[in-house]
Amino acid sequence: MSQTDLEKPLFPQNSENKQITDGNYDQSLAVKCINGTFVGKKDENIISYKGIPFVGQQPIGHLRWKAPVDVTPDDGVYEAYYFPKASCQDKSVITYQGEDCLYLDVWRSDEESGKKKPVMVWIHGGAFAAGGAGIELFDCANLAKEHPDVIFVTIQYRLGVLGFLHLSHLPDGKDYPDSQNLGLLDQKMALKWVHENIAAFGGDPDNVTIWGESAGAGSVTMQPLINGSQQYFKKVIAQSGAPCQTSSTEEAIAATNDFVEALGCKTVADMMKFSADQLVAAGAGVVTLRLFPERDGRILPLDPWEEYAKGTAKDIVFLQGCNKDEMNCFVADWEVEGFKAWAADRKTKKFAHLLTEDEKAKIESFCKEGAVEDWEPDSRLFGHSWFIDGSIKLAESQTMGGGKCYTYFYRVESSDPIRKSAHFEEVPIVFAHPEFVDGRPYDPTFSKTMRQMWVQFAKTGNPSLSADISPDGKAKEWPLYDLKDKQVMVLDEFDIHPAKESDVKIVDWDRTFFLTKYYML
Repeated sequence: MSQTDLEKPLFPQNSENKQITDGNYDQSLAVKCINGTFVGKKDENIISYKGIPFVGQQPIGHLRWKAPVDVTPDDGVYEAYYFPKASCQDKSVITYQGEDCLYLDVWRSDEESGKKKPVMVWIHGGAFAAGGAGIELFDCANLAKEHPDVIFVTIQYRLGVLGFLHLSHLPDGKDYPDSQNLGLLDQKMALKWVHENIAAFGGDPDNVTIWGESAGAGSVTMQPLINGSQQYFKKVIAQSGAPCQTSSTEEAIAATNDFVEALGCKTVADMMKFSADQLVAAGAGVVTLRLFPERDGRILPLDPWEEYAKGTAKDIVFLQGCNKDEMNCFVADWEVEGFKAWAADRKTKKFAHLLTEDEKAKIESFCKEGAVEDWEPDSRLFGHSWFIDGSIKLAESQTMGGGKCYTYFYRVESSDPIRKSAHFEEVPIVFAHPEFVDGRPYDPTFSKTMRQMWVQFAKTGNPSLSADISPDGKAKEWPLYDLKDKQVMVLDEFDIHPAKESDVKIVDWDRTFFLTKYYML
């Protein structure tokens, strides 16, 4: 099953939360926050609060391409029944969307523990251009039932040309200094809202874990580097994503120039005349897989790896890792010929003028090794340059800076002969949605163990399981990554075990690891 297949809207279209003015609501489901009292819905023992705004004004009209606006006190009472619109994107995936998209969702059990509950905040992926919180896979009711002592939150942020478009170089662009990293600033504002309001839901604002996969994982590894963001969380879970998922200012400007040319514009004022749908349509193909958070030296550092290595995030604890066959999902989703064409074009535009002759020879040697199908060399290469090597680089850099990092290597294979242990394959497991696993089901004990480790990390900062809480009754000791033995936890379906990186050969230290210095090749 492809990632696109999983992203089915959970909400009925045009179902929007309204203000409650007649006082007719269940006060036991109401939570008073800074910007209003929000009334949720209860299903069995789980209460959900959907579509809570975390900004004072939505980024529409004159606020397009502007930094998010903080909330203001509000004594009103509002429904929190329905998922919000997703950020504007290609409508082939999610149809209920709009520029007014800065909302979050909360799930909690009605079980009273008498203690503040740890909080896990999910930031969705989608190449910084697609996705949303309101898809069925990301519904956290199952997780909340299995772990009633944790509160789960999902957030949204601006995407694509509305969230990551560099504008300051245009004639009137000086009024839009943050446009290249708006999605990250939206995320930070959501985390601020959680910090200030989650106690009212029973959550502990001093025990928040931010959590994401793919672009979401890239996001949660960038948040610790954003000034003022670290105060809102203590731990990070990053699945298949790292700060390599960024662009330089030069790359960002080049993408914008191609975009405005496609629109026939010269200024931001010109672009303001277009609808969001028109902007998204104009960007299709022109800036596809080119708009990433920008290493602008102000919001994001020019060299994220250096920041980690010098200890900027040493007080944040990480659980992060990668999958064995990351890029195979793109082969399956785009089909073989489509992937091969994309890879050839990407190498022509990126590799040819960036890599030295020695580096090109190393890449060629790596690609020749072990391939059976003609798409495999490029799948392996981009799997390493986009996801795998960045994960290990993050472990190395965070450890070098004096921080803690628990690192995993996921090797469970699906029944799809192409996908195998592809990007995104583990997401239905950690969200407790086995119905979204295509083909043969995964071992339920393995799946529950993986979730238990994630939750244990969120609770304590250590994913190790003692025998009494391990689903199979056997202790799971997860070692910290270290610079000598480089220990990781290997996630095999019937054999979760620690190992040295050299024993499982996650990266090719000589022939591909250098690619991390080029970021998003």
